[in-house]
Amino acid sequence: MTPQLRFPEFTDDWQVKKLGSLFSYEQPTKYLVSSTDYADGYDTPVLTAGKTFVLGKTDESHGIFQESLPITLFDDFTTASQWVDFPFKLKSSAAKILKAKDGYNPKIAHEILQKIKFKADDHQRYWISTYQNFDVKIPSKPEQEKIADFLTAVDERIAVGE
Repeated sequence: MTPQLRFPEFTDDWQVKKLGSLFSYEQPTKYLVSSTDYADGYDTPVLTAGKTFVLGKTDESHGIFQESLPITLFDDFTTASQWVDFPFKLKSSAAKILKAKDGYNPKIAHEILQKIKFKADDHQRYWISTYQNFDVKIPSKPEQEKIADFLTAVDERIAVGE
């Protein structure tokens, strides 16, 4: 089934793919902070994928993730995820750095991930065991781009209070 609310120029059915085919993932080991001595005056945000998201800022200058932005930060234990479009370091090795693969718009891949209804009730790592195996629907690349541009425009209007 393809969503009913669409841009009129797109009529092709959305394709079913495994969620793991939309993303490559990277373990966070080389981006972990050495110290939890955070301060607002420092430059680099320290993130967690959970609700807190930004834990503080660090002055550590090595191991900052800044290539391949934007990414989705996925908490492997809670399945919480965050959209990240700025350089950062991480607090927890439980995070997976998810990068949209070629052919997939990062924003659309992130939004599709956000729509998954799943209750993480065991203490286990969910990306490999469960999440990457979910079937999801994805539009063609041109439709992804049009949707992503629209969502970005809406986000920008919300940010300025329109």
